[in-house]
Amino acid sequence: MRDEAAPVLDVKDLKTVFRVRGGEVHAVNSVSFDLRPGELLGVVGESGSGKSVTMMSLLGLLPSPPAEVREGTVMLGDRDLLKVDEDTLRNIRGGDIGFVFQDPMTSLNPVFTVGFQIMEPLRAHMGMTKAQARDRSVELLDLVGIPDARRRLKDFPHQFSGGMRQRVMIAIALACNPKVLIADEPTTALDVTIQAQILELVKDLRQKLGMAIIWITHDLGVIAGIADRVMVMYGGQVVEQGPVKELFADPAHPYTRALLQTMPKLHGTRDEKLRVIEGQPPMLGQHPTSCPFRDRCAHSFERCATENPQRRPLGDNHDVACHWDHREEQV
Repeated sequence: MRDEAAPVLDVKDLKTVFRVRGGEVHAVNSVSFDLRPGELLGVVGESGSGKSVTMMSLLGLLPSPPAEVREGTVMLGDRDLLKVDEDTLRNIRGGDIGFVFQDPMTSLNPVFTVGFQIMEPLRAHMGMTKAQARDRSVELLDLVGIPDARRRLKDFPHQFSGGMRQRVMIAIALACNPKVLIADEPTTALDVTIQAQILELVKDLRQKLGMAIIWITHDLGVIAGIADRVMVMYGGQVVEQGPVKELFADPAHPYTRALLQTMPKLHGTRDEKLRVIEGQPPMLGQHPTSCPFRDRCAHSFERCATENPQRRPLGDNHDVACHWDHREEQV
């Protein structure tokens, strides 16, 4: 059972569109989820499913225009992040919510030292003096496993390896003791050894600091190892969500099943081919009025073409948006 404490983050019916030449792209369609204190929520789905756009919508990180958050509420405590002014939102970013981006080389400013970039949010959000911010920066670099931290404050991003730059990004995100940490595929550009080190670091930090984490990835193996709960996205919608062990053992949505089947098998044979999901992701030029997965689904039927399924409960904290009943293997 999940912790029944009040959610630290509660998102309801979030809709985001991009205005483009000739029309609109409906990138996020009525996405709802919550996040409890100390919980790690994994968000999975193929490229273009809406994972990153959803999370960037929460914090006003999308350029407007062309992006427009059209509907929804994003409650952080008693504040709706979609209604606060820009100054308040700027204080929340890096203060109450930390964000780790995918590529640390493009996220870190190459012309400023690492120390300056860690100290900046400490002075802006926590009112520290330069000396206090420097001492706290040393603590943060020590926390994320960078040796000789005080000396390395003077180094520039290009003087760090890819894995070390990602640790610096995590240190910056943790600087102001955020309630929520959002990590957007932070290990994608790293080799598997460094990826494993970053994952162990996140597990350790979560245990020490007790923060809630949203981990965006396309790697189901990563989610299996670190998440409490999984949210599967497709076509800008949440198609299934539930506890990680239950969802992996008994996936209810055909897309979730297809994703799991594409994972390489530990005991597979040399001649066994990797599975793929046939077909193409949906075009998002209109608000969906049918199931976005129907053209790629082996279980679709007439209703799927005329009605976009709503999420329905399957058990404790597990729901699915699908007309097909996977338990009866029939509609």
